[in-house]
Amino acid sequence: MTVNILFAGDVMAAAGRRALRQGLERLRAEITLDAVVVNGENAVGGQGITAAICAEFFSWGVDVITTGNHVWDQRETLRYIAEERRLLRPYNAPPGTPGSGWVVVETASGLRLGVLDLMGRLFMYPTYDCPFRAADAALAQRPADCPVVLVDMHAEATSEKYAMGWHLAGRVSAVVGTHTHVPTADERILPGGTAYQSDTGMCGCYDSIIGVDKDAALRRFITALPGRAEAVDGMATFCGLLLKVDADSGQCRDVRRLRYDFPVAAP
Repeated sequence: MTVNILFAGDVMAAAGRRALRQGLERLRAEITLDAVVVNGENAVGGQGITAAICAEFFSWGVDVITTGNHVWDQRETLRYIAEERRLLRPYNAPPGTPGSGWVVVETASGLRLGVLDLMGRLFMYPTYDCPFRAADAALAQRPADCPVVLVDMHAEATSEKYAMGWHLAGRVSAVVGTHTHVPTADERILPGGTAYQSDTGMCGCYDSIIGVDKDAALRRFITALPGRAEAVDGMATFCGLLLKVDADSGQCRDVRRLRYDFPVAAP
């Protein structure tokens, strides 16, 4: 039996939340989704996520929310993540960090799904422990009845993401990159049935510079002076990766890159 698993890229601010909701509605009108995983670390104006937004995502049928380097931007997350197992932080964070980076959930369709959240070290801050050793340690905990595992590799360097893809080829169902907010066209299935994409891109407004105001970001590049670049609203674009996975073997049979544009509704 094959199952449909959706991974949605970094949800950026209000436009990203709107894109996620509308993207899920459109996709569910076409196919059955057996599991939905979303990177939500930029859901609050590009800076973290809150309990209220997590609850909203879960009400839309999201099964697991992954994060990355912005996970602690909202102070309330420190407490909430210790209580909500479906909200992950990078597994390779230092010992004692609140929350977890690995979870096994049972979705509404009855699928047992493992999700692993990792963060790269090249050009990333803070610098966490080795994600490759962390991946091995997490997978050693995988229950025998959970062959389907999705990995979010939150990293800047494409080389590090590819390395993780090859490191886990044949051992997980998918290694999906996040963080750069730019969707890549390299989706494929690696030997052993592991789907791979360097970056799923952003759910948000692409009339921007990776989700923030163009003029403010340009000033920072041109003047080299510090300044705050606010997240922008506008046309909401949904980016994600749709995986068709054999539920018994955990091997991915098909992978499809998704992009939907949703114009702003007239007032």
